Amino acid sequence: MFSTPTTLRHWLVCTFALGLAALGLCASAQTTPDMQPQKVGLNTWYVQGLAALGSPANQNFISNAGFVVAPQGVVVIDALGSPALARRLVQKIGEITPKPITHVLVTHYHADHIYGLQVFKELGAQIVAQQDARTYLNSDTAAQRLVASRSELAPWVDDNTRLVPADRWLTDSTTLELAGTRFVVERVGPSHTPEDLAIHVPSERVLFAGDLMFAGRLPFVGQADSNQWINSLDRLLRFDVAVVVPGHGAASTEPRQDMVVMRDYLTYLRSTMGKAAKELVPFEEAYNATDWSRFEPMPMFRFANRMNAYNTYLLMEKESLGGR
Repeated sequence: MFSTPTTLRHWLVCTFALGLAALGLCASAQTTPDMQPQKVGLNTWYVQGLAALGSPANQNFISNAGFVVAPQGVVVIDALGSPALARRLVQKIGEITPKPITHVLVTHYHADHIYGLQVFKELGAQIVAQQDARTYLNSDTAAQRLVASRSELAPWVDDNTRLVPADRWLTDSTTLELAGTRFVVERVGPSHTPEDLAIHVPSERVLFAGDLMFAGRLPFVGQADSNQWINSLDRLLRFDVAVVVPGHGAASTEPRQDMVVMRDYLTYLRSTMGKAAKELVPFEEAYNATDWSRFEPMPMFRFANRMNAYNTYLLMEKESLGGR
């Protein structure tokens, strides 16, 4: 699959981008990950990405996507992290139903959720997202992230991969009738990103939480508004659902338990880093003095925690000075 020597193939450069932050790390080569739709409702499925950093070996399959087979077509939630993955998802959907894909709902515009959008656009699907994503789409950060991804995730992200804007930009929470099914679209940003959306399908009792929820692993916080993120998790707990599909990790049939873990981690970051920032304790000193033992066993801890803590330290420093 690769033209590089075997010794180089064993170590692949990989990155995970969140807003303005990018983390470069090495990952061992692996076989192409399986993509198997898992049923979470009568007419609802999702595919689960790996708890890993994006790399050529995994085609950037590090996030989840879902789909609902509605009476008049298929509604997809998020588009995965490369056009190749999106094409595989289209194939998997076609094995379940002959109905056309009519819409894609985007929970947020991070690379691992949107680089597959062009595949659905070419199929004629209407893309729906929250309007605050336009700031990111038109930014140097998005353009530079794509340039870097074309190198770091080649050949799965290449010169033909492009950023795709929504056909319909939402301004606030709303209810949409799509392909004959009702979708309650809840605006929960700015949290993980300014444009976060959560998608509730009442007839299926399924909630797609986007990256407000990372199940069974540590989240990437990036430049998130962690206080609003905590408040948004509380709002999501009010939905009457049987299953919550997170942006990363396995679907949860105990959403309260899994969301509380997320909320506790974000609260702990804010408490420890906020205290350090207020007392003018340097970050390295504060980080090394903090007891991380509760969260250290979680997957992705060593890749994400220091960056999460540092970004939260900067946020709390700003908040202590009266900024938001």
